[in-house]
Amino acid sequence: IDFDAGLANAHLLLDIAPAHDLGHLMTGSVPLFEAIADGPGGLKLLSGGVGRHALANPTRRELERLFRALVPAEEDFDLIVIDHGAGMSYGTVAHLAATSTLILVTSHEVTGLSDAYAIYKRALMVNPHIKVGVVVNRAPNEATAFAAWERFRSACQRFLQASPELIDWVPADEAVSKSIEHRIPVSKLLPDSQAARALQRIAEWPALDLARTSSAFYERALRALR
Repeated sequence: IDFDAGLANAHLLLDIAPAHDLGHLMTGSVPLFEAIADGPGGLKLLSGGVGRHALANPTRRELERLFRALVPAEEDFDLIVIDHGAGMSYGTVAHLAATSTLILVTSHEVTGLSDAYAIYKRALMVNPHIKVGVVVNRAPNEATAFAAWERFRSACQRFLQASPELIDWVPADEAVSKSIEHRIPVSKLLPDSQAARALQRIAEWPALDLARTSSAFYERALRALR
């Protein structure tokens, strides 16, 4: 689910043109499975839509309507990945409160680490038992990635008395630029590239198996909205 609502671009990266998006679900104009588009490799995508003001700034009531529309997806998919953009919207906080597993994707720069720290702090506030892993993205080399991780871990431990887990780092790789240009995921276009191999390791993070919780995710998200 591309929840970078109103500024979504996952459909572009996958080279698909969904007929519907989260906005249609929020208004109730289409049922859930009409809004889901087929992507490569068996992936299904629910687009966040582009240029929709209501999606960029939804009210709690609108989010409640949207979350209710998303409930049936949990019975039909093994794993639902919700991709959020930057910021701390109602939707982001509700998802943080509901989820069991969070992947924080950051850069090695201080601005990216600061944003990741803010989200991690908020996640712990609304969900003390959340399992959090960090990915350092587009790092120039391993030493830079691990130095950034150590700064992040140290700040979390010092000020929050908690620390996430380092999942892996993804190198700055020309293969990713090529995949964007061709609109084919790098894991399919150039599976032997450094970036693709890193993504494979990230996909094998054991905590993802624990993300399949027995209680309904969107029921918990609905409660968090209230």
